[in-house]
Amino acid sequence: MSSLTGRTALVTGGSRGMGAAIALRLAQDGADVAITYVHGEDAAHEVVQKIEAMGRRGIALRADAADASAAGAVVGRAADALGRLDILINNAGVGVLGPIGLLALTDVDRVLDINVRAVYLASQAAAGRLERGGRIISIGSCMAHRVPGPGGTLYAMSKAALSGLTKALARELGERGITANLVLPGPIDTDMNPADGPYAQSQSELTALGRFGTADEVASMVAYLASDDARYTTGAEVLVDGGHAA
Repeated sequence: MSSLTGRTALVTGGSRGMGAAIALRLAQDGADVAITYVHGEDAAHEVVQKIEAMGRRGIALRADAADASAAGAVVGRAADALGRLDILINNAGVGVLGPIGLLALTDVDRVLDINVRAVYLASQAAAGRLERGGRIISIGSCMAHRVPGPGGTLYAMSKAALSGLTKALARELGERGITANLVLPGPIDTDMNPADGPYAQSQSELTALGRFGTADEVASMVAYLASDDARYTTGAEVLVDGGHAA
């Protein structure tokens, strides 16, 4: 029997990259999975088809994390569609890098709306819908621990905020057996940051392993934290960064 059989999950931003890998791994381990997307409807439905090919239920829900009303409401939509909710993966996020003096207020609002406010609102909604023993797992960044150069003020701030949220959620929801944990990926090979991109070599050199990670390696850690094996792990920050912070 798979470790997540009978459980349901919502993965925000699950149509591509790490989100898609996480959704597929949770389905592989037995969960029914809803994903959210903003653009790329075809990609979202392709992920759903792969989930269904594993014999699990898959649902694609359009929801813009930048929209405050949608960020929390999609949790209820997923729970209603799946019949219950056991696992929330806060994966949707954006990265805006640049000198602090050149970042516009619109950049600040967009990054904080998606990377912080949406995570809070989804977690708030999930707190009222998660089954006992549920899981909230958020995807942060290694830049919350170590910023290797200039240009990362806004992004690093937004991801560092998830640390406090995660620890507070762990305390507030622990009596119901609900855990909250934060995964901090390092350089990961995705469309947004390809391992053969113009900045890949310098990023690889910052890791102890000297390479980019894969989306599947992040998904493996998320699957562990979602499983019963991690039921005594909560309020934790787990680095999946190839030694970026070592």
